[in-house]
Amino acid sequence: MTDLAGGPAGDGLPAPIRLRGAAMSLITLLGGVSLAVIPAATISISSRLFTVPEQGLLAVAVLVATFTGQITFAVVVESRLSSVVSERRVVFPLWLASIAVVTALVVSIVPPNAVLLAVALPILLAALEVGRGVSVAERLDRREIAASIAVGAGALIGVLAGFASLQWALIPLVLGIAFATCVRSLPVQHRASRPHPAVMGWVIADTAITGVVYPLLNSMILAFLGSADAVLFASIATVSGLLAIPLNFMRLRLLKEHSRADVVLSAASVLAAVVALLVLEFTGIFGFLFGTAWTGSATLLPLLLACGWRAASLATTLPFTSLRRMGEVRLLTGLRAISSALTFALAALGLALQSLPTVFFGLLLAELLSAFFYEVARRRRAAASHRETTTLDADAEDA
Repeated sequence: MTDLAGGPAGDGLPAPIRLRGAAMSLITLLGGVSLAVIPAATISISSRLFTVPEQGLLAVAVLVATFTGQITFAVVVESRLSSVVSERRVVFPLWLASIAVVTALVVSIVPPNAVLLAVALPILLAALEVGRGVSVAERLDRREIAASIAVGAGALIGVLAGFASLQWALIPLVLGIAFATCVRSLPVQHRASRPHPAVMGWVIADTAITGVVYPLLNSMILAFLGSADAVLFASIATVSGLLAIPLNFMRLRLLKEHSRADVVLSAASVLAAVVALLVLEFTGIFGFLFGTAWTGSATLLPLLLACGWRAASLATTLPFTSLRRMGEVRLLTGLRAISSALTFALAALGLALQSLPTVFFGLLLAELLSAFFYEVARRRRAAASHRETTTLDADAEDA
């Protein structure tokens, strides 16, 4: 596929086309904010509609929903993008879109209920994760812009209604998701590549190994530190997820092919996101959004550590996507297992010390160590590939 944003596939295109492609990439990247605001908006609205124990339940449910979205994304999108013997095309499945729209309608009709919302969140976030992933990977930029506006507008209206303690605050949030899902499921001209069971199995395994750490960790925080700390952990993890938007964008693009322009754009966006989060922290907006869970604790240090943890993913993503493109699914699963065990151990150490800043420091340290392991593996695989190519060339010359 032609890479309009730059890189090897786009170097031969005229400058105006490359510039237009880069602008569309930037707009699509910014549209990722809509995906990140849904967990934050859910926590904010919940703080006005539900009791503290119910908020603790939903704080865990948000991370469980994020994990579910990652698994669904692995099945529908990443397993196909990780195949080295297909065209690596993806589409938004109608079955997922239908379930998500029905779920959103049910939540909008039934009066606010924490248990119902906890059950609905995994379905809604799975649809958002897959729908955006398909649009970014296939460069369906125009429909993605419309979908992002719908999600963002619904979240904004819902949060504002939550500030006023209006019982219908969840309705615009879920209806925005439903509209975006309909837009993202519009027909496309291509068909999805057939998934390879072996590749899919390895991709799902390493996604599950990595993603299960965070809901499990927050469940432990809820059990040992209480609902307030669980809500605070989920809140900080959610707002620092703003940094994950450009990183996920870069990851999707690099799974297709390497692009220097997308790497530079994503890195600059990460820096801009850190600045934006600090501005929101110092102006007290986060305290206003999340209520006493945020204002009742010192949040600057854990927020900085959470930003460092997210930003460190930049160093992990580059070798990870390179190994994905090489088809090294088994190697990556082993690396993910090591990384997840390390992440959980270091974060659990912080939990044992009953300190959220130490938990986030453990996550940061684990990410940096993981980046080192991934890069070592990538260099060894590249060296082995070079030796194999040299040997084949020598044998051909001898023949």
